[in-house]
Amino acid sequence: MDFSWLSDPFYQGYLWEGFVNTLWLLLVSAAGGLLLAVGVALARLRGPRPLAWLTWAFTTVIRGTPLLVQLFFFYYGVGRLLESVPGIRESVLWPLLRDPFFFGALTFILSVGAYSGEIIRGAMQSVPRGELEAGRAFGLSSFQVLVRLWLPRALQLCLPTLTGEMILLLKSIPLVSTIALMDLLQAANIIRDETFLVYEPLMLIAGIYLATTVVLTLTLRLVELNFPGMRPTRRRWLTTHGTGVH
Repeated sequence: MDFSWLSDPFYQGYLWEGFVNTLWLLLVSAAGGLLLAVGVALARLRGPRPLAWLTWAFTTVIRGTPLLVQLFFFYYGVGRLLESVPGIRESVLWPLLRDPFFFGALTFILSVGAYSGEIIRGAMQSVPRGELEAGRAFGLSSFQVLVRLWLPRALQLCLPTLTGEMILLLKSIPLVSTIALMDLLQAANIIRDETFLVYEPLMLIAGIYLATTVVLTLTLRLVELNFPGMRPTRRRWLTTHGTGVH
């Protein structure tokens, strides 16, 4: 194994840029996707019928087509179409609309919104009606019941599943290397082309992804355990494992 190329600042720059872009894509896509997911869940459950049907169609299309196809559609399809719009190149939005990062983040946001939206919708339907009725009995408005009771309770129920979705999002990010965006896989491909080393660059980014996944998993696990209402569950988990009961 030859890892001597790691000492070259030229390759270090590629790897650092790819790592930073990967993290930014993860953060932006996760935040935007979860916000969209809440809107999708509410539209499916409480929105007017046309909006509910529209969100159903959105989730069906996104979940029923490959993520790579969606990425190509937005970057090569919508992106090229925007170039032909009169005046778009002279607008202040053009630097954003020609950036592959924008289309990568947009694709991942829509994907997270569709998948997580259905997860949150199912969790909201699982919240016992008695808890919501108790909130109304205390004089809370419908909005207060949603913000203080219904949505937090639903998020508590589906946090482990959302954690899995975030890990899947991280592992989907290498797809952006197909649209000329510098991520870890794109950096590894450049290093492979220039050093003629096949395994070492791929082994390195595999290790980076593994380490990032471990950190992400532990971080989300801490969020899950410290989420309001989750501490009693943690104590039971620790107790059963301490006594050897599974």
